Amino acid sequence: MATPTAPIRLAIVEDEHLYRDLLRTVLQLDTQLEVVGDYATAQEALDEVPRVSPGVALLDIELGGSMNGVQLGLLLREKLPDLGIVLLSNVRAPRLLASIPQAQVSGWSYLLKKSVRDARVLRRAIDGAGMGLVTLDPSLVAGRHPRDHGALSAVTPRQLEILSLVAEGWSNDAIAQRLGLSVKTVENQLTLTYGELGLDRDKDPVHPRVKAVLLYLAETRETTPLVDPPQG
Repeated sequence: MATPTAPIRLAIVEDEHLYRDLLRTVLQLDTQLEVVGDYATAQEALDEVPRVSPGVALLDIELGGSMNGVQLGLLLREKLPDLGIVLLSNVRAPRLLASIPQAQVSGWSYLLKKSVRDARVLRRAIDGAGMGLVTLDPSLVAGRHPRDHGALSAVTPRQLEILSLVAEGWSNDAIAQRLGLSVKTVENQLTLTYGELGLDRDKDPVHPRVKAVLLYLAETRETTPLVDPPQG
């Protein structure tokens, strides 16, 4: 019999009282998640989050006051270096991730607040942040297309499709099931993609999955879809 894993400990920082309560309620429906604290201000979070030591913090980007969610996340990382961060926003601005120092960018997810209603999308963002990966909101990924003559021009359409699912936080197993491929095929395609993008899996301390998602974000442009894609 498999040993049950401990729930992921979460902290919430959100200045809108009703949304903070909604977020806590949604998170508590998942038995593998445990909310250990929720806070309305950045200063309160700086004082209390290190004490409760969560594995992942969900931070509103547009916090009232002089500090935004990215700044708060970087300060919390000084006290909790392994803390995963899920940035929550009402606006489509994933390039904020580019403002995070390269050495600290692992373990950040970017999620639109409206996507919280889909528990699977929310869980992927939390899991990705907790595992040190970079995960983007599905609707942001769906609206992106490679730049002409950019780095992604060397990858095949299938490789780009797999890379977009990696950016959404899907595991290799889940990608294989979704695309009707074997897990080995997905792994091989990712290895080829890393090679085409010049990512060294052995020498670079940053996980190639993280580097690939950041490159995907930098080398694509957003054309907003008329409707959001199916979540899940």
